[in-house]
Amino acid sequence: MKHLVLLCILLVASQAKILKKQELCKNLAAQGMNGYQHITLPNWVCTAFHESGYNTQATNHNTDGSTDYGILQINSRYWCQDGKTPGSKNACNISCSKLLDDDITDDLKCAKKIAGEAKGLTPWVAWKSKCRGHDLSKFKC
Repeated sequence: MKHLVLLCILLVASQAKILKKQELCKNLAAQGMNGYQHITLPNWVCTAFHESGYNTQATNHNTDGSTDYGILQINSRYWCQDGKTPGSKNACNISCSKLLDDDITDDLKCAKKIAGEAKGLTPWVAWKSKCRGHDLSKFKC
């Protein structure tokens, strides 16, 4: 019985945190994301939904050997260091593992840097294909 309880505790502890939309909205607003580079909150929310399903621990392995991390799927080739991606630029000066915790402050800080350099959300494939030019009413905060 002790082993079953321990197993249940470990399973719960290892599960990813899936943010609720309103929790994401609160974090985005607190980090000054609304209106940054003329990007509205619904665009950020739509991007996070289609990139990760609001999952703070989402990862995606790419064919070029890089990995995307966290709620906004930030790439290890350019933005973070995972110790596995050759030639990582680590432009956000952050360990990719920090993008997988439940505190998304550092994710949003890096996303802001990305959006600032790109002058928008064009680096996010999900935004270009699922959000740009679409009805974003279900992503309003």
